[in-house]
Amino acid sequence: MSFRVSRRKFLTTTATVTATAGAASAMGGFFMPSISRAADRPLITHGVQSGDVTANSACIWGRADRASRMITEIATTENFARSVKIPHVDVLPERDFASKLALNDLPAGQDVFYKIHFENLDDGRASSEPVIGHFRTAPAAKRNIRFGWSGDTAGQGWGIDEDRGGMKTYATITRHNPDFFIHSGDTIYADGPFAAEAKMPDGDIWKNITTEDTGKVAETIAEFRGNYKYNMLDKNVREFNRLIPVYYQWDDHEVTNNWYPGEMLTGDDRYSEKSVSLLAARANRAFREMLPITEHASEPGRVYRKVSYGPSLDIFFLDMRTYRGANDANNSPEPNNKTVFLGREQIEWLKRSLLNSNATWKVIASDMPIGMVVGDGDNFENLANGDGAPAGREFDIVELLRFIKSARILNTVWLTADVHYTAAHYYDPNKAQFQDFEPFWEFVSGPLHAGTFGPNAMDNTFGPQVMFTKHPTKEQGINLPPSFGLQFFGLVDIDAENEQFRVSLRDVADEELYTVTLDPVYS
Repeated sequence: MSFRVSRRKFLTTTATVTATAGAASAMGGFFMPSISRAADRPLITHGVQSGDVTANSACIWGRADRASRMITEIATTENFARSVKIPHVDVLPERDFASKLALNDLPAGQDVFYKIHFENLDDGRASSEPVIGHFRTAPAAKRNIRFGWSGDTAGQGWGIDEDRGGMKTYATITRHNPDFFIHSGDTIYADGPFAAEAKMPDGDIWKNITTEDTGKVAETIAEFRGNYKYNMLDKNVREFNRLIPVYYQWDDHEVTNNWYPGEMLTGDDRYSEKSVSLLAARANRAFREMLPITEHASEPGRVYRKVSYGPSLDIFFLDMRTYRGANDANNSPEPNNKTVFLGREQIEWLKRSLLNSNATWKVIASDMPIGMVVGDGDNFENLANGDGAPAGREFDIVELLRFIKSARILNTVWLTADVHYTAAHYYDPNKAQFQDFEPFWEFVSGPLHAGTFGPNAMDNTFGPQVMFTKHPTKEQGINLPPSFGLQFFGLVDIDAENEQFRVSLRDVADEELYTVTLDPVYS
């Protein structure tokens, strides 16, 4: 559902503090209603979320435990004086009692508070406790911008261990109060069931919260949904979602490991449904139902998109899954229908969008790195295929990098995750096999809460120079649990005055591991 807001009414919100607002703030956004109808009152089951925020729009999300009405208020202060009340949204079992609401005509550069509660369809006096969320719309003029990114949540069987503090990286990020966060993919691990206990490399025992939907690989829509709901059982994730808007993209584990369209899981006995395309269709529906992602009427289910975040920043979110060809040897000497990775429509969209961008910085949010080799058995999962001249899927990147240079598109930075460690790469044409491009940076982060791996081999086709990396040592091994501390995220600060782009790679303990400041080029 979409709702347009009267800006004049919205901006008349006062700063008067009331007793009700104080109680709500003291309880982290929860407010107890005056009338208790315990048996009839719906419950908000998994907190609230916001996402896809622009200068004048946003998407908010909530879920109830039964068929009900979602009632929303928005305001410019947390006390909700003179708030705008939004017509209700019916929440029904067909979407697992989850609801998204698109807000339009919001004022730019404004803190917005939203309050959600659910009312019984048969008795409006029987309502849930409200939950208050927050987001900040993108600015119309230059201002300081801070945002974060990372990927990989609840992977390799390392789920929510409450005795170890749950998904603590989310709490670390929340303390930085970023304007927004980019989740670079692997938002769930639909192919990674959770056992009640897992043995760690040091012999200690990791104890997972378990649910029915995450006890096996996800095949049904309900099971895919259940993986998203699992992550929202974590208190750190719920508080993060409540306070920080997120832009989501997907990678492979939202469906199954290393998937591609048309794949058949004939060798995996865990799956009774063998068609990956059917699994991906179900997974895409759950992805859109359980996360605050704006729908595209022209292409339902589309993941790639552009977000403008003021004069200093445009973000281009890629989808490296939906349009690719089969994983193979990835060594075709010329482009053909087997080398497809991004797909023609997405490539042309990206070129047009970059060409039309007036923002100083153009961030390309990629769900996989460019120059790291990622294998899939004897085949290749990523576009990189080892040292040498461009071949296979690398031709898509050849086309993009050549276009960026010839069109004089300045200040592109790539942000990504996927490989479960953190790194900073400088792509230098003077050290590359293919040299018709301008140098650029790629920053890698993750996992947010999953097993830690690395390092991957680097492919010299585009001349990546490893400026920094942190990953497990040989002595530590691979698939280290989150309690070993190798969980990573990145922060970016863009200065309003000089538009410098400062990148900080950090870990769960909030130690700054590496930082670099990039100066903008204007001509």
